[in-house]
Amino acid sequence: MATREPGATTIKPLAVDTWDLFAALVERHNGIFGGCWCTWFHPACAERAKGYDGSRAFKQQLVATGAAHAALVVRPGDDGDEAIAWAQYGTPAELPNIHHRKQYLADLAAAQDAEPDYRITCVFVDRRFRQHGLVTTALHGALDLIAQAGGGVVEGYPHIPGERRLSSSFLYNGTRAVYERAGFEFVRPKGLKNTVMRRTVEPA
Repeated sequence: MATREPGATTIKPLAVDTWDLFAALVERHNGIFGGCWCTWFHPACAERAKGYDGSRAFKQQLVATGAAHAALVVRPGDDGDEAIAWAQYGTPAELPNIHHRKQYLADLAAAQDAEPDYRITCVFVDRRFRQHGLVTTALHGALDLIAQAGGGVVEGYPHIPGERRLSSSFLYNGTRAVYERAGFEFVRPKGLKNTVMRRTVEPA
């Protein structure tokens, strides 16, 4: 399916005043991943987010209390601004539920390593605008917002695509090549097709 050029975009942080932009993007995609509303990585998701409406309310509560962060990629639409991509980021306390967490923590302990200051757990692009570099745009937007917050060590967990083409919905965090171009370095594998990658972001 051919997709549209996004045109000029800006980065806005997910916050109370941009909630409607985020919510409209999620609603256009049926709640994301079965109605998750991008809550899976947050603590206590399984207990507190029940179904589409419960996940929506849980996410909105996290945003209202400053416990959820994302870089929204925003373009001018026919009826005003619209968000067309995001990169979710936060501290490990905000986003503890990474995939392959048991292996990740065991490898961290074996290497006598520390958790990062921030992690990027999810990058999502509106299906109308995919294949136009918006994963990179969202990723750099998150790094810029982290720099404005004081910087630090940032981890991402991108995929290594194999011979079998993966759907864009499965590639929820971009690919290793995208992160390498953004200055991340490979640390170790995670699961079968995932990686742990890091870079240091200087304060803005």
